[in-house]
Amino acid sequence: MTIAETLRAEAGKRILVKDGPYGTAIQKLGLQEADYRGDLTVSHDQKGNNDLLNLTRPAAIATICDAYVAAGADVLATNTFNANRISQADYGLEDRVAEINIAAARIIRGCVDRATAADGRPRFVAGALGPTNKTLSLSPRVSDPGYREVDFDGVKAVYREQIDALVEGGVDIILIETVFDTLNAKAAAFAAAEAGDALGRELPVMLSMTLTDLSGRNLSGHTVEAFWHSIRHVKPLSVGLNCSFGATELRPHVVALAKAADTLIQVYPNAGLPNDLGEYDEAAETTGGLIGGWADEGLVNIVGGCCGTTPEHIAAMARAVAGKRPRALPRPPVALRLAGLDAWSFAA
Repeated sequence: MTIAETLRAEAGKRILVKDGPYGTAIQKLGLQEADYRGDLTVSHDQKGNNDLLNLTRPAAIATICDAYVAAGADVLATNTFNANRISQADYGLEDRVAEINIAAARIIRGCVDRATAADGRPRFVAGALGPTNKTLSLSPRVSDPGYREVDFDGVKAVYREQIDALVEGGVDIILIETVFDTLNAKAAAFAAAEAGDALGRELPVMLSMTLTDLSGRNLSGHTVEAFWHSIRHVKPLSVGLNCSFGATELRPHVVALAKAADTLIQVYPNAGLPNDLGEYDEAAETTGGLIGGWADEGLVNIVGGCCGTTPEHIAAMARAVAGKRPRALPRPPVALRLAGLDAWSFAA
């Protein structure tokens, strides 16, 4: 069986659990700039460059991953949210992108393989691609709406470099997450398709959108249904939502996407909404209870956590969905499906 077939088979038996974030887990370590930099000779201050820790503090990243495995996670993502040439330019480390991604994938691959060897439970390594800090759909200049800092081919090349390194390091799946610009996501998906062609095998893709307001649109203006219509040709292994809000605020948008998408639904919300200090107060059992409610309604196939969630939150989710039936994939009628900012369907 291929990786995609294996994951679909497991998702047919039970609701799978994704891990939680690296960012907030790393913040709790209280690292200083020298901890990030390690023995590397660098030209920029590296504090906050979480992706660099794959090279300079690999044991710390492995410890975080092991905690998520112990909490019950089946899908473990790499610590590579900003490990691309565009984002690493802020730290002067564009030339270390491949090295960072290979190391990141090998860390998580090692944790997952050790766990599976011990208990025989299938687990999956997802190479995480963040959205970069550039947008293809919008101009950063108010006075020049046609201006773009990047173009499609350039962004695709940036993602291809990252994907090739993640694959070399041993990932199973490419996770295109926190999608605020649908066109950026298309560039990433195109890069993944090219990488799969070069490998001569399928390279499964997961896509996860983030909403910028309670109306249910991302920054480039798409509703969740329009987003699905825009990327369904990729035939992703899963589609879903992450970050954005807590489970309470995400629920109506999860309902809409679960009705529209004929693939697995993966959702990993924040631990509620942040407080005035930007911290997350929602208790693990509260988040787990809300996710359990989604499972009771048949809305999800894969659940996990984003900002503010901890291994305790992931464990609470795993308990909440244990033994519950995964969402059944809908069989939408044949139709022409298009998307502007909203979704449109024209029956055959």
